[in-house]
Parts: sequence; C-alpha cells; structure tokens
Amino acid sequence: MTRWRVAGINFDHMHMGDLLREVFNHPDAEIAAIYDPTPGRMAAAIANFNIHEDRVFTDLDECLEKSKPDLAVICAATAAHADHVERVAKHKVHVLVEKPFAASVAEADRMIQAMKAAGRKLAINWPLAWYPCHVTTKRLIDEGAIGDVIEVHFYDGNRGPLYHLADKVEVTAEEVEAAKPSSWWYKRASGGGSLLDYLGYGVTLGTWFLDGDQPIEVTSVVDETPGIEVDQHSVTVCRYMRGLSKFETRWGTFSDPWTQQPQPKCGFVVIGTQGTLSSYDYEPIVTIQTREQPAHRAIAADVLPAGRRAPVEYMLDCIANDTEVTGPLSPALSRIGQQITDSAVLSAREKRTVALLP
Repeated sequence: MTRWRVAGINFDHMHMGDLLREVFNHPDAEIAAIYDPTPGRMAAAIANFNIHEDRVFTDLDECLEKSKPDLAVICAATAAHADHVERVAKHKVHVLVEKPFAASVAEADRMIQAMKAAGRKLAINWPLAWYPCHVTTKRLIDEGAIGDVIEVHFYDGNRGPLYHLADKVEVTAEEVEAAKPSSWWYKRASGGGSLLDYLGYGVTLGTWFLDGDQPIEVTSVVDETPGIEVDQHSVTVCRYMRGLSKFETRWGTFSDPWTQQPQPKCGFVVIGTQGTLSSYDYEPIVTIQTREQPAHRAIAADVLPAGRRAPVEYMLDCIANDTEVTGPLSPALSRIGQQITDSAVLSAREKRTVALLP
C-alpha cells in the first residue's frame, strides 16, 4: 500500500490536533511535517504524536520542499486561508482546508483558481458532513422520503471556541476570558465571530439538502455585545423560490452538543412537501414523519463506508482513486455557502435584506 505523506499547516484552528490524530491513526498515512510560525503552538502535537524535530518547521516553503507531502491540511485563521492555499498550491500538493471556506467569495475564488492551476484537489472540511445522521438525512431526501424539500432549519454552535482544545479538552471559564483579547476568534480582521464560524456549516449542508438551490435574498441579524468586536449570535433567513429557510449560529449555548445537547438542540430540521426530518448532531438516529405516517419514527443512522467516514480518509481515497471531491466538501457547493455567508455579513452590517451576492 502507498504510504501517504500528510503535512499539518498552521495551528490557528484547534481542529488541527483532531486532524493530525486521524493521520496518526490511519494505517496508510504518516505525519510528514507540521508547520506554524509560532513553535509553542506545535508542542502538544509533537508530544501527542511523537513527531521528530526534523519534521517540525517554522518556514512554510521549507516545510513543503523538504517533506514533499501528498496532502496538506490547513488550519489557519479564516482570513489567511487564501494566502496559505496559494502558497501550498505552488508546491503541487493536494489541500484539505478546515472550515470555513474563506473570509469572502473573492478569497474562495483565489483558492479555487490556485488549486485548478496546480492540477490538485481542494476540499473544505465541514465536520458535520461526517455525522452519520446528516448523511442519512441526505440519503432519505434523495430517495424522496419527504417529497421536495421546501425548508431547512439549522441551529448550531457551542459554548464558545475557546472552551475546548483539540480532542475536546476542556478549558476553564477564567482561561477563556483571559484568552479572548488575543484570540483570532474574537478579531474581525481575522475572520472571527459565530457567523463566520458556524453559518457556513448550515448553509453549505443546507445547499446540499436543497440539491444545490441558491436563495434569492438574504436577511441576517447579529448581536452586538459591548467590548466584543465580533458577533456571538446570528440569525439568517434565506428566501428561495421554494420558500424560507433559517440558519442560526450561537457561541454561548447552554452546553456543548458533544457532551450534552443544549436546548434548542444543535442540528437540522428539514421540511418537505410530504414529510419532515430532524437530524441532530451526534445522535445515532434520524426522526421522520410523513403524511402516511405522521407519528415520529426513529431511523437508525447509516454506517458510513470506509473512505467516507472522516476527512483525511476521504481525501486520501479521492487522491488514490483520482475521484472528484463531492458533496459539502466540494469547492462548488462550498462556494454557494460562501455566497450566502458573504450576503449575511453584508445584511447584518447594513441592517437590511440583500440580494444574494455573486
């Protein structure tokens, strides 16, 4: 079997630790290199995965030239995604970018063009895309279980991005408050805020459920907390030809959904012409009701097949078989999500409904 070489690029996003763990546990992959301009941010990964010092870099080009990876996993701050992808693309390396796609459609287009010019694959990792319940929901929709989809309702978030590290390691409230002033998550220029953190999840998977349909216009409202320059709560309403859908993001849920679902529950409710589906994060079931059987019925979530269970595994499978990146991870679908997100940002800033941005 081919031994795939994977490089971890930038540790701004705490999901880097989770993605490196996936590489570490993959039978046919290895951590070929890690890079971050700040050495201390790599310390936990070095210890967790026993990474030798000759695979640790603070210069990006040197990292890529010496390690020669097949795949680069990028976990930079959102506003730095385009710059990182363009630099990696010059080395002819496939790229997996941790969500969200970018800070704007213009930057997303830069990423798409750079990877197209390099002749390499680009995927945007939306962790919700790997939840069996949401994959099952898409299957049921495609099978016509609830007729034509006319509404998607999304509510998602967590207590806040600083409350947990890689592997969901807990952080105290005191440590969170101390970290906020220096964290990119709370800086507008870096692409911080709950809207940019979570809206992409909802509208990208929502677009998947809606079979690629795009809204006509977008209305978004965000909270305005004194002393915090980014939002911690947003509500976005999209008007489609088929009707209205709602996408709500929240930093400050009562509990984190991976430990105890808050109320409202985090996840999706999808309404069709012939029925409804609820698909909540981390739950092993999807709940359906139809006109023929209005009572709620639980359907066990599908068991995902090998190669389709997690992002690194999926990307290596696409590379090995030279298949296209599809679904929510595809640049085409994620770009529609970025259009909606950009429109929501504009709507919230100008406090008005806007047409979907191109």
